[in-house]
Amino acid sequence: MKIASINVNGIRDAVERGFLDWLAQQDADVVCVQNIKAKSFELEDYILYPEGYEGYFLDAEEDGFSGVALYCRKIPKAIMYGLGFGQCDHEGRFLQADYDRFSIATFLMPDGSDQKAKQAFMEQYQEYLSKMARKRREYIICGTWHVAHKTIDLANWSDNQLTSGFRPEERAWMDQVLGPTGFIDTFREINRDADEYTWWPKLDQEVPRERQEGWRIDYQMVGPNFRRHVVDAWIDYDATFSEYAPLIVEYDLTL
Repeated sequence: MKIASINVNGIRDAVERGFLDWLAQQDADVVCVQNIKAKSFELEDYILYPEGYEGYFLDAEEDGFSGVALYCRKIPKAIMYGLGFGQCDHEGRFLQADYDRFSIATFLMPDGSDQKAKQAFMEQYQEYLSKMARKRREYIICGTWHVAHKTIDLANWSDNQLTSGFRPEERAWMDQVLGPTGFIDTFREINRDADEYTWWPKLDQEVPRERQEGWRIDYQMVGPNFRRHVVDAWIDYDATFSEYAPLIVEYDLTL
């Protein structure tokens, strides 16, 4: 099973830059998309339902803001829209597809432009993650978490310790998620190297991405029982339709 996760930072712009061509080449079972920045009812059918996929969308109430989507080859048993608290649901930040054995979710954390709002979101989201960890169902949560966990996860970390996304309280929160709560960072199960990034604040299209100063703030998180199912994980640096790069993980599972 192949799952891709990508923050398109505006789906219309991403489509113009080749997102759907990239999607057609992936042969992914599920593609988790974040930052749609559009109302799904305004999108054309070829964006809503690319060939071979069923599309599911959760819009933000505010125009041109946030929103998440799932493109699924196999129709899920059920779709869960939101998490039941206003900041998440009104801003279109969580969408989950349920299959027989596990669930796959697309997720977008607030970026921290309003640090108090981000902290409040993290506290409520932590409660939900703790509940998920206690359930018998397994989860794969994909998306932009807007936190670089370790110093190897961003360039110039020493100059960014008070920058949103690497603040001590945010890293401590991620310690909790990947520690006592029990979730696993699938990419780090495969790749322990530094200089592996998914987002570039000052992206220069003339310079190869892997040589630029970036951040790794996108994850595919799983519970501890799914650690053994992670086969491979990589960042697609060649996909240039967004300031973010796709994170792709292969699992020895079937939908």
